[in-house]
Amino acid sequence: MIDPVLRLLLISTSAVHGTGYLDHAEAEIRDHLRAVKTLLFVPYALQDREGYAHKAQERFERMDIVCRSIHVSSSPKDAVAKAEAIFIGGGNTFRLLRTLYDLHLVTAIRDRVRLGMPYMGASAGSNIAGPTIRTTNDMPIVQPPSLDALNVFPYQINPHYQDPDPDSKHMGETREERLLQYLEDNERPVIGLREGSMLRVADGKIRLVGQPSARIFQRERAPYEVASGSEILL
Repeated sequence: MIDPVLRLLLISTSAVHGTGYLDHAEAEIRDHLRAVKTLLFVPYALQDREGYAHKAQERFERMDIVCRSIHVSSSPKDAVAKAEAIFIGGGNTFRLLRTLYDLHLVTAIRDRVRLGMPYMGASAGSNIAGPTIRTTNDMPIVQPPSLDALNVFPYQINPHYQDPDPDSKHMGETREERLLQYLEDNERPVIGLREGSMLRVADGKIRLVGQPSARIFQRERAPYEVASGSEILL
């Protein structure tokens, strides 16, 4: 059961081949943030926070949304408390989550989102919306105090999901094999979001939007596809 107050847009990637930053998601972003005038941006997944913030600010300015970055705030917790909506950008999920813990923002963000503040994430920002970051693709370059994430979305997410290449000579595990290994020790289902796909959460429903289908992984069930435009029921 999804809380009907939740308003989430979880994007697999901030750019797809042949397009610019967030271009492929603009229509969904505009609809998701249709009543929003100012947006709080969280650039903690990248080291160059200033450059990342400038990139986001320029992009949202073209959508007539004022984007302010949390990294310049003297009180990040106050910035979250006053935010009209929040966007957490992609990068390294471990770096992002550790910084949120260091600044005591995990609970602050979770509480606002659970009260209905619009949330948007891309890649790492989508990863941390789920219960944990156990299904991220990222290298653990830093160690957060916990793998527990915001838990405003009920399922695990695997952004940038890639199907096995039948012509590949690589002998390591495929993404599907790694996610099946996750399910050997965890019960929470995983949604594999291919590039270009997004999850919209509103009115108590989860809907897959964007061009590709998504791949669903559940314990004791073969992985299966969900078509774009479908409601996801797990």
